[in-house]
Amino acid sequence: MTILEGTEGPEPLSGATAPEPPVDPLLGAAVLIVEDNAFIGAALEEMLAEQGLEVVGVAKSVKQALRLAAAPRVDLGLLDVNVGDQRIDPVAEALQARGVPFIFATGYGRAGLPEAFRDRPVVEKPFYTEEILRTLRHALRKVQAERE
Repeated sequence: MTILEGTEGPEPLSGATAPEPPVDPLLGAAVLIVEDNAFIGAALEEMLAEQGLEVVGVAKSVKQALRLAAAPRVDLGLLDVNVGDQRIDPVAEALQARGVPFIFATGYGRAGLPEAFRDRPVVEKPFYTEEILRTLRHALRKVQAERE
């Protein structure tokens, strides 16, 4: 393409602005983390907070997780499948009853998920930050789309 001297490009449309990038649905979302390994729980809490999520709490037991799952604002759950010597099933059931999307993080793969929740998203340990974020984002968008 040749630009001629003395000519200017097309005039911008009046009032036209560049489109704004889509807002990440995770920004400001309140997430419950259930992880009995203190190191992994702290790493997840820090990582998610750095990405703009609000961490409701990091539960290290099913009892603590059930208490936090009843908090007024929980938008997402990130659940380890085995919490100490207990399974996560009651917490998953509580979140499901409230319509809160959640994903599982486990070293056992999909086969290790509670039977009733084998269709839920799973991230296998060890995992990467982007993998967790992508899976949480997908779970939240799916529920938001179903509500519209």
